[in-house]
Amino acid sequence: MEEAVSNATVCSHDFGFEQANASLSWPSVSGSGPETVIVPVLFGVIFLLGMVGNMLVLVVLGHLRPGGRPSRSATNIFILNLSIADCSFLVFCVPFQATIYSLPEWVFGAFFCKWVHYLVMTTMLVSIFTLVAMSVDRYIAVVHAKRSLCIRSKRNATLGVGVIWLLSLLIAIPVAQHQALMRGHRQAPNSSFCWEHWADNPAAKQVYKVTILVVGYLLPLVLITCCYAKVIRHLQKKVKNISKKSERSKRKTAQTVLLVVAVFLISWLPHHIITMWAEFGKFPLNDISFTFRIIAHCLAYGNSCINPIIYAFLSENFRTACRQVFTCKGLLQPPPAEKMVRIRMENFSTSHSTTNV
Repeated sequence: MEEAVSNATVCSHDFGFEQANASLSWPSVSGSGPETVIVPVLFGVIFLLGMVGNMLVLVVLGHLRPGGRPSRSATNIFILNLSIADCSFLVFCVPFQATIYSLPEWVFGAFFCKWVHYLVMTTMLVSIFTLVAMSVDRYIAVVHAKRSLCIRSKRNATLGVGVIWLLSLLIAIPVAQHQALMRGHRQAPNSSFCWEHWADNPAAKQVYKVTILVVGYLLPLVLITCCYAKVIRHLQKKVKNISKKSERSKRKTAQTVLLVVAVFLISWLPHHIITMWAEFGKFPLNDISFTFRIIAHCLAYGNSCINPIIYAFLSENFRTACRQVFTCKGLLQPPPAEKMVRIRMENFSTSHSTTNV
């Protein structure tokens, strides 16, 4: 059972330990306790909130242009990709993870055991790498505004999204290789469990876990923090001794930057603590650790719910765009083309970085 505990992804094999572990080892889990209902319901609420928020972003960005053509600005390409990645992460992870708390074994077969976890890791990395790309995009737009028009082109943004998906698909390959449907647990010999099985190569597994920690958390955190720190420093120099309105805008920018960094830091920290603790130590099996595990799940899933709020709905122009998209055409005349809403990442940009939607 200690081996099951060390098999710590964000869905069930890294993050949630194992289904056998959940149903057989935790003191508070017997397969019929209140958590078998409460946890799936909690995950369901997070799932619905995340899907609604991200789908709204996709709908708004996809239908503002005349003729229903989606926007192709660099910023909006990244926002669209982030929403797609977050939606995919929620779809491939949350429903399957919820069944681990409500069912005594893995019931989806060997194919889903392998590929669901592979896609979970892929979409998690795509979401994180896209956040990094957006922070670099904001840095270029604000600090290097004069050169940003050629650097932040639609072609470069599309190419960046392609690179993000390719890297994520490649990095997640070991998950597909080592995730397997297994039977014969001594406490449940007739049950099937979806386990991460590295055979007799624990060193390779540890290297992979540390690699995910570095490329999927520590390095993105450093890059996001550095980019936005330079944005704040640049804005402080630029709006120094100007109007009170500019001062308020600068203060709002700093607050939003701190929110972005804090959300990313807090959302993924418990997940990586559990993964490293289970891999290099002895993660305890008790009610406190069980609760910590649930909190880690909720924070990771919650990151996909919060992303559309931070990067879209905090924009007043985006909220105006929502009203425009969902306005009943039979009651109100559509606005003229020259007055189409222009959305920008107001909290991180100057007038040079305004993008059309």
